[in-house]
Amino acid sequence: MTRKLGPPPPATSPAVSKSMKGNVAKNTHPEVRLRKLLRSAGYPGYRLHWRKAPGRPDISYPGRKIAVFVNGCFWHRCPHCLPSMPKSNEEFWQRKFALNAERDSRKVRELELAGWKVFTVWECELSDGDRALQRIIPALERPRDPAVP
Repeated sequence: MTRKLGPPPPATSPAVSKSMKGNVAKNTHPEVRLRKLLRSAGYPGYRLHWRKAPGRPDISYPGRKIAVFVNGCFWHRCPHCLPSMPKSNEEFWQRKFALNAERDSRKVRELELAGWKVFTVWECELSDGDRALQRIIPALERPRDPAVP
């Protein structure tokens, strides 16, 4: 399977077109929500989309080698809430989601090989922010690695 997807099929309606144009890659609502939760829990000092980290995680703590990916349930096919598959252009969407999953696992693997602890926080987990924080905070409480900027 090649890694290029090609252009998306035309939208099935103006409403779908408007919805799809509203999707962004950075500073999504779930990402901003998690950042607020981390700050309020006393863990500021993260980097956003840090270029020096393999895979450019959404949130990273370089000194602790902790990376956090905040995944949207629809785009990354959440295993918790199992979003439905779009009914039109099903072949395109299956390929799109497969490529997303391949890219996600490649990024996690690169970070882990470089010695990073990686967390994936799903959009649906942020409805109860404590659940996501309970997984991340124990790692953040480890001492900082002074060798990392």
